[in-house]
Order: sequence, then C-alpha cells, then structure tokens
Amino acid sequence: MIITSLSNSTALAKKLATKLKAKYTATTVKSFPDGDLYLRYNTTVAKQTLIIVESFQPNPNQSILNIIFAAKTAKDLKAKKVILISPYLAFMRQDKRFNSGEAINAPIMGELLSNAGIDLFLTVDPHLHRIHELKEIIKTPAKNLTANKAIADYIAKNYAKEKDNLAIIGPDSESYQWAEEIAKQAGLKNTILSKTRHSSRKVDVKIKKQLDMKGKHIIIIDDIISTGNTMIKAAQKAKKEGASKITAIGVHGLFVESALLKMAKIFDNIHTVNTIEHPTNAIDISSVLVDELKKRKIK
Repeated sequence: MIITSLSNSTALAKKLATKLKAKYTATTVKSFPDGDLYLRYNTTVAKQTLIIVESFQPNPNQSILNIIFAAKTAKDLKAKKVILISPYLAFMRQDKRFNSGEAINAPIMGELLSNAGIDLFLTVDPHLHRIHELKEIIKTPAKNLTANKAIADYIAKNYAKEKDNLAIIGPDSESYQWAEEIAKQAGLKNTILSKTRHSSRKVDVKIKKQLDMKGKHIIIIDDIISTGNTMIKAAQKAKKEGASKITAIGVHGLFVESALLKMAKIFDNIHTVNTIEHPTNAIDISSVLVDELKKRKIK
C-alpha cells in the first residue's frame, strides 16, 4: 500500500500512512513554463494499492484536474487499485440550475471522477442538499463518511468541565443535521436557527426552537464555514440571548473573504476538522478514515 498527496492534504496523508503502517510518498505536481500540468510519481506504483489523499481546497478547479491526472496516470502505470480520499468535496453547492444558462456543477464533477479510473472514493460530510446520495452523481463505488463522532469526542474531551453549561446551535436548517446528532452524542441541549438568505453574503437568522442561552457557553456547528456570515449572525443572536461564551466548530473551514478575522471578533474559539489544512484544525478525522479502510480490508 502506498499513500500519496498532491499538494492539499499532505499532513493528513502522512497521518494515515503512520496509522496504517504504509509507505508515504509525495507526488510531484508543478507546471511547465507554458502553464500545462506536470505530474510525476516518485515511487513505483505498479501492482500496488495507491491511496491518493487530496482535498478539493484550496484551488478546487486545479485540484480536480490534479486528481484526474493522478488517478489516470496511476492506472496507466498498472496500479492494482486506486483509492481517492477527498476529505472535502467541492462543486456540490451548484446542484441545480438556479438561473438559465448555468452549469450544474455537481453531476459534471461526478462524471469526471467516475471516468478517472478510481476504484473507491471516500469523502467526509459533503454538502448534500438536493442531491441526497453520492451514487446519484458518482458511479464509482463511493462512501460519505461523517465527522460527527470526532467532533462529539472533541467536545466531550475538551469541554468536559463545562458540560452542564454547554449548548449546541445549528445556524440553519441544513446544518442542524450535524448539530443535532453531535449534541445527542455529546449529551447536550441543542436548538436550530432559521436563515433567510438575501444574497451569498447577507443573511438573517432567528430561533426556531427556544433554548435558554443566558450565561451559557454556546457551540455553533456548521458543515462549511465559507464567508463566516452565517456563523457570525448566529453568534450575534446567541450574544443577544445572553450567551457568555461562543465557540465555532466547522467540519470544513474554507474561510474566504477574511472570514477568520471577522469571526475572531465575536467568537472565543474557532475549531475545524482537518478535512482542509488550516491553522484552526483541532479535530482529527484520520481515525474515521483508517477505520473505514480497515473495514474494507484495504492492503
């Protein structure tokens, strides 16, 4: 078994290699002077199970190209099996044609992955909305794993002394599936906020299920932290309701448009899962991935 990364997920790939007692090797990815992609494996992959660990962030457009070239090259070099682990899967937001003439990104991305020679695809908490299962867009054997237990365990371990004063919020209806399940696993109270989106950057929120927040440490959990505006609105609402401390937890931390700087003004703590490499990574997903690979007896 050989584990590699292309540029985005080196730290996680090395963790997996250590836990699986497998060989890690970096793959060279650079550009020719004219901008064309250059990719080279630095070890022999023939007759080997090759695990490519590569998140779609940063630079999702380049990342999908790198992944396709890497998978097809591995097959051409006679790899026994090619497994792609993309902890963060991009192109899922545009899952319908909202306006005439638009590309529907999700199925196009799925078709590209389906034809890349990948034998197994694993991802973590993709943004499934109108598409309910990966098999609707990806024909390769694929599985959606979740960071829920890793997050619940992190909260239980690091905030155990505050348990009686903790509560969890899902900042909108889409995030509530994570917030509710994590709260259940951690044994905490939870509520949901409803979100009215006026644009990609402007949202309003209100409480849908009442929860006493006065003097409480509120943990706001969302699957994706992008501009941070939804999280900030939820934090402002929690502050207005009397919360004494507010922590943000995101599965995938994109932090675009200075989101981290804006969030730091209202949040006491900001944590993310290491699906996308970022300084806020505090919650490790590697054990979830290792368990899945061992369950499948990948060698």
